[in-house]
Amino acid sequence: MKVLICGKGGSGKSTITALLAKSMAKKDYNVLVVDSDESNFGLHKQLGLDMPEDFMNYLGGKKTLGEKLMQAYQKGDTVSIFENKWQISDIPEAYAVEKENIKMITIGKIHDFGEGCACPMGALARNFLKNTETTPEDIVFVDTEAGIEHFGRGVEEGCDLVLMVLDPSYESIRLSKKISELAEKAGKPLYFILNRADKIGIQLMMETVGKNHILTSVPSNSEIFLAGFEGEELKVELPEIESVADFLISGVHF
Repeated sequence: MKVLICGKGGSGKSTITALLAKSMAKKDYNVLVVDSDESNFGLHKQLGLDMPEDFMNYLGGKKTLGEKLMQAYQKGDTVSIFENKWQISDIPEAYAVEKENIKMITIGKIHDFGEGCACPMGALARNFLKNTETTPEDIVFVDTEAGIEHFGRGVEEGCDLVLMVLDPSYESIRLSKKISELAEKAGKPLYFILNRADKIGIQLMMETVGKNHILTSVPSNSEIFLAGFEGEELKVELPEIESVADFLISGVHF
């Protein structure tokens, strides 16, 4: 199963990704976390891992991949980056970091001033997810960049399910409507996780997005806040996250 996690900036996407990954790893799943947010340099810390080398370098780096994409676009060809299907165990060790049942890769990061856009990262993320096959014992979590550009790049095509993290804000509510439209067009089931909402916020968001598609509401947590602020590993277990993990395992969303 491949689960894409999205939302507006600051909604808590990476935190939810890390908590879900840890929960599923403890349930003996083989967990792959795909960091496809070119601007986030903190997800690996939340998982207690070192930052892996950009997976893009395995394919020659951003410039090489960008040139390959441009040549394909100019010819009107479909870009094909991988020749064969992969499983999680096929990921080259040099481009992954690992701890217990969690493996993590980073598609690519913006490292230098003026290095160009993130389009090659988006194309690679899309191709990687389409190319990766999972077994019933595997689960892949994809942490995306803020907003909806990943929908424009078609990253969701290779995923089975979309989770949107909603914080109690006008921007999140507006974004949820657009993401609902895009997920429907992509043919992917969409569910919401409310994050850091109080009683009033929960009520307002339930009225807006519809409670049938809300999986849980994760309350504010001082331990999570401090770990995130100091760049430390998340070691918190929350019943709300466990309920989402159980939902994913149940398969009722298919």
